[in-house]
Amino acid sequence: MSLKTLLMPFITQRMLSRERLQKQRERAERARVRRGEPHRVHYFHQADDPYSALAAASLMPLLARYPIELVPHLVGPVPDAAAPAREALVAYSRRDAQRLAQQVGLPFHDPGVQPPLPALAMAQRLLVGAIEGGCFAQVTAEVSKRLWHDPATLVDVVLPGGATPASEAQTVAHMVAADAQRQQLGHYLGATFFYAGEWYWGIDRLHHLERRLQTLGAQKGPHTEPLFPPVPDSLAPLHLEPPPVIDFFFSLRSPYSAIVAPRVFALARRAGAQVRLRFVLPMVMRGLAVPSEKRRYIVHDAAREAFERGIPFGRINDPLGRPTERGLALLPYAEREGKGPSFLLSFMQGVWAEGINAGSDRGLRQIVERVGLSWPAAQQALQDEGWRQTAAQNRDELTRLGLWGVPSLRVFDTAVWGQDRLWVIEAALQQAAVQQPN
Repeated sequence: MSLKTLLMPFITQRMLSRERLQKQRERAERARVRRGEPHRVHYFHQADDPYSALAAASLMPLLARYPIELVPHLVGPVPDAAAPAREALVAYSRRDAQRLAQQVGLPFHDPGVQPPLPALAMAQRLLVGAIEGGCFAQVTAEVSKRLWHDPATLVDVVLPGGATPASEAQTVAHMVAADAQRQQLGHYLGATFFYAGEWYWGIDRLHHLERRLQTLGAQKGPHTEPLFPPVPDSLAPLHLEPPPVIDFFFSLRSPYSAIVAPRVFALARRAGAQVRLRFVLPMVMRGLAVPSEKRRYIVHDAAREAFERGIPFGRINDPLGRPTERGLALLPYAEREGKGPSFLLSFMQGVWAEGINAGSDRGLRQIVERVGLSWPAAQQALQDEGWRQTAAQNRDELTRLGLWGVPSLRVFDTAVWGQDRLWVIEAALQQAAVQQPN
């Protein structure tokens, strides 16, 4: 066992603890007060990103609620290293943004294509000009709306206060600098907010920022409900005949897979559904690089989301390589014994919340035996390499669905990506329950 494996659970437990986060926030606030600075929120906007179009609609309401100084930046697309399946990502983002907009009551629909390049260039010049003219928050929602839904009318946009569109050279220079600043601060996506050391992606995470500002007393009125609160899991049972099948695409090395797994199985129990476990190899184990800023953001965001949902997380023993291979080799055995979900939850909690080294016999045995499986039988199952073909087939099916990442879920003809889209699967089940014959 390496020293890294021994120390990692202690390091991550401290790094991701809520207590440490609170102390960091307190230090940041004391420093802000000492310097006499406002509550300064940096916002990174990508003009042709549909999630940025939704975030744009939040800026003026956010400023109306909180005494913040908004510092906008216009950035380019996600770097190649953080977007291994760019075409699928772009197409899915439009569909998902439309679904999210309908959920929260924002005006965005998927036109089926990205904005034309000349219109995009015009929008970028307008937005950089608005940044320079101090009117970005006032105009970005309108510019986004026209870019996505009526691009020919962008030429009619008049910036307030005498601001004018930036030149092409000014726009390029601004975006190069903004991309570099985003990376330096530790992110890679558009539609992102950065406040005092923490990142918040899109309207999906804006409620975390709002809660933080409210805790600091930084609000202009009595508002307590966030602009876009997270969709809670329903507790109501669903009665569906025949029992539906929920396909759960996951990776044992995905923190988001780990924190959504208990909720997937809870939803399945309420719906009387079967969960089909569709495991895939982690990207790194398929030869795909993951940028350091992406890794850092994901694990910190997962910790924040897990805390909000009351899911144990943070004492991590990274299952990269041998631990993942051993876990995947045992999943078919666990499923044959009728304990697939129990074993998956035991493994995920073990490596993501308890610091268990699944690469060791001692650690894996603990994960196996506490759900009632036989260690001798598990040792024999470890010799079966058939899981590799299954993982490849699951990856092919995920690609066929137009998806690329995990966790992803499918029920009926609805397929979604992300631990924060379980509500879409639940809505599809509810709709099916309403439509089924009595």
